[in-house]
Amino acid sequence: MRQGPLASLIADSIRPRLVPDIEVVPWRKLNALVIEVYPSNTRPHYLAQLGPDAGVFVRVGSTNRKADPTQIGELRRLNRLDSFDEQAVPDLNSEALDFRAASELFAPYRKLTPLAWKTLRVTTEHQGRQVPTVGGLLLFGKDRLSRFPDSWIQAGRFAGTARARLLDSVEIRSHLPRAAEEAIAFAQKHLMRESVIEGVRREERWSMPLVAIREAVMNAVVHADYSQQGAPIRIAVFDDRIEIENPGLLPFGLTVEDIQQGVSKLRNRVIGRVFHELHLIEQWGSGIQRMTSACHEAGLDAPRLEEIGTHFRVTISNTRVRKPNLDATDQRITALLGSTGALSTAAIARQVGLSQRATLTRLKALKSRGILVEIGTGPHDPKRQYALARPKR
Repeated sequence: MRQGPLASLIADSIRPRLVPDIEVVPWRKLNALVIEVYPSNTRPHYLAQLGPDAGVFVRVGSTNRKADPTQIGELRRLNRLDSFDEQAVPDLNSEALDFRAASELFAPYRKLTPLAWKTLRVTTEHQGRQVPTVGGLLLFGKDRLSRFPDSWIQAGRFAGTARARLLDSVEIRSHLPRAAEEAIAFAQKHLMRESVIEGVRREERWSMPLVAIREAVMNAVVHADYSQQGAPIRIAVFDDRIEIENPGLLPFGLTVEDIQQGVSKLRNRVIGRVFHELHLIEQWGSGIQRMTSACHEAGLDAPRLEEIGTHFRVTISNTRVRKPNLDATDQRITALLGSTGALSTAAIARQVGLSQRATLTRLKALKSRGILVEIGTGPHDPKRQYALARPKR
């Protein structure tokens, strides 16, 4: 097909009108017709013969699928440069938010004020009064489940490697920041530990790095498409893997390869902003790379990332494909604790010849990988000690 007829076909078949770049490019002994389509500010485009409701298609993996109303709505929001969770909920007022619960969560970091509510976009102005945003309601709504019935987390532990027999399950319906932490605690409760022989010493390690699971759960909560209905966020723990699944495909324009390289588009800006303020996530776009790095350091394959139906799933396997990476200093730390038991940060620093700050950084990294455990009443306990992780009884 020549450039002219193809350009006419595109112009006649697609609404609003789409004008791609079309050129003929020499390739080996042939000429290739190359079509380049740029992001449009009039999306979503649709097939004229099917109309705006039935004629919108999206790319999912290697397939083309007809977009449902939720996906069409997301495309329109993307065009307006706003997000679903920034929208006002005009029929409610700020009393619909649990200010006490939010203040408790923020207490270690900042004092919540009406101005802070607006800055975080938990509330917004609508016709001269402050009303919750969708994100504010999802985060701290007193009765959010009546409006968003799937904004909760379902977690289960299954026997073996299939879903045939459920051993334990929980429905987590707390405010989203607490729900994320409770989901991580459920996963950790059911993770297996393994004995690893390093030289003449035996070390106990988590079967999967806790930091990778934490990142996967936080990403699922922050990036879920809460406009969808039909299924909550789901966490399934098996003998050989853990699956963390949230409603919503990748934001339009992103591929799995993109996010593996650190490219990110935040679907829920209010939720992401609040989670960042609460130190539940670090910088946007780095979670997948931290997950991958933690798995590689633990001797595991990178997490498997998939778009399944209208959901996004992260699968972390506990099958080791190589030895975990421990440098010489980490080996000295684990050997020291293997022979002496629990020690304070200061005592470990003296033995390995590092500053306390550098030692604490390493201890936290080893803890996140499941190699060490922390003994104490909290992160600020002056008598806090570290020890090798031990197997569950």
